[in-house]
Amino acid sequence: MSALTAFKPQRWFRSTRSRILIWYFLLTAFSSVVSILVTHHILYERIRDQSRTYVSRQIGEFREIVQQQQADTALPIDQQATAMVDAFLSRYQPVDADDYAIALLHGQVYQYTDLFPTELLIQDAALIREWGQLTVAKQGNTTTSAGKLFYFVEPIIVDGQPQGVLVIVHCADTAYQVIDGAVLLIIPATLGVMGIAAAVAWATAGRALAPLRELTQTAHTITESDMTRRIAVEGTDEIAELTTTFNAMLDRLQIAFESQQEFVKDAGHELRTPITVIRGHLETLKYSPDRQEQKVSLAIDELDRMSRLVNDLLLLAKAERQDFLVLQWEELDWLTEELYLKVRSIANRQWKLESKGLSPILIDRQRITQVVMNLVQNAIRHTQENDTIAIGSSVRENRAYLWVSDTGEGIAPEDQAHIFERFSRATVRKSENEHHGLGLAIVQAISQAHGGWVELSSSLGQGSTFTVVIPLEINLDRESHESDFDYRGQPPHHRLFRIWAASARLHNHRR
Repeated sequence: MSALTAFKPQRWFRSTRSRILIWYFLLTAFSSVVSILVTHHILYERIRDQSRTYVSRQIGEFREIVQQQQADTALPIDQQATAMVDAFLSRYQPVDADDYAIALLHGQVYQYTDLFPTELLIQDAALIREWGQLTVAKQGNTTTSAGKLFYFVEPIIVDGQPQGVLVIVHCADTAYQVIDGAVLLIIPATLGVMGIAAAVAWATAGRALAPLRELTQTAHTITESDMTRRIAVEGTDEIAELTTTFNAMLDRLQIAFESQQEFVKDAGHELRTPITVIRGHLETLKYSPDRQEQKVSLAIDELDRMSRLVNDLLLLAKAERQDFLVLQWEELDWLTEELYLKVRSIANRQWKLESKGLSPILIDRQRITQVVMNLVQNAIRHTQENDTIAIGSSVRENRAYLWVSDTGEGIAPEDQAHIFERFSRATVRKSENEHHGLGLAIVQAISQAHGGWVELSSSLGQGSTFTVVIPLEINLDRESHESDFDYRGQPPHHRLFRIWAASARLHNHRR
């Protein structure tokens, strides 16, 4: 009873699998019916053709006898007709029991073959009289008491006078019955085959639509907390393409949800402290009016830190979007020198430009500048005034390398594994120069958005080198860089003018 209650005909008919089966069954039934009818018609026509061929051959033989009798005999006219009929019937040999002939002279039955059905003379006397009155040849089909007949009536003309007719008859009832019996056998066999085909179609449709059902089930089970399910891709058809597209959409949604969750978690974690600090200072402000200026300054400082934190979190959340980067072709050597000129005035350090890579590179200029500035700020926080901070770039093996190195305190090996994680800080001098710990995470996010990565080389007490690696969009067969550039009074590219001119032409062509 429960199974019958669970079965809903309307829902069953609305399902894609059921509609495929119904349309398949209707098309198969229509094709089978049409095939049976066409085959039946073709077989009937073939029997008619055989009947027509048979009677035509017999009439041809009779005409030859008529011509021969008229040329060789001197019998009276009334005897010539009987002689012609006798001559033909004496030579007449039916193919099977359904072939026979009858001669009518002067409207009366003169003679017929042994196999002629005599019931025709009584039950179909009107047809016999019609044949006997014909003066021109006639052929056709008719249904009689003896069955379905194909006949050919040939007038007997002697000296221009009609003497009677010769009728050649072929009865195709037996053949028609064989065809009808075969059709009756074909119909149940066809129904059986259609039933088997419907079962196969049902199973095949179920297997073909299985990814769609799995897609629906996956869509129902997806939540913000669990977006890990994916559908296995099988084959290369449209459903496989849909499955691939759906999995790709889930990947994008998972990235978006994870980024959102990370943003919410990070914001909640890091904003709680400054909000608490600001609230505490504002609540105690009325109890110490003499320290109002100091407390407001502290609150503003915390608000500034919150603003920087929110901006950094928003940048990390946007890093997964396709419109995060605005790519354009830049000359790596000019960019490196420009960055060097920007950072050397930030702090009192020993600044050095180590090398400049010579190649056009497809990047987001502002984002790469942000990367270098973050790395430089990180280097400044972990160095003293007498330490050296160097930047440089080079091109090797179809990759561009842009680095910032320092001779500061370095990073402990246990910290290097998670230094690029959000809100991660090195244990060395952790209490000094406190920072919210998103700088290196931003560096990594921007590098990955360019299709690259960040490499770290560091030792305690010997400094650190952060290298941004970005794949090139063009093929370079050489390693090129301009080393030890300290010629600030000279044009920066005077020694490599030809190489710069060639790369500039490529740069303009790319634009």
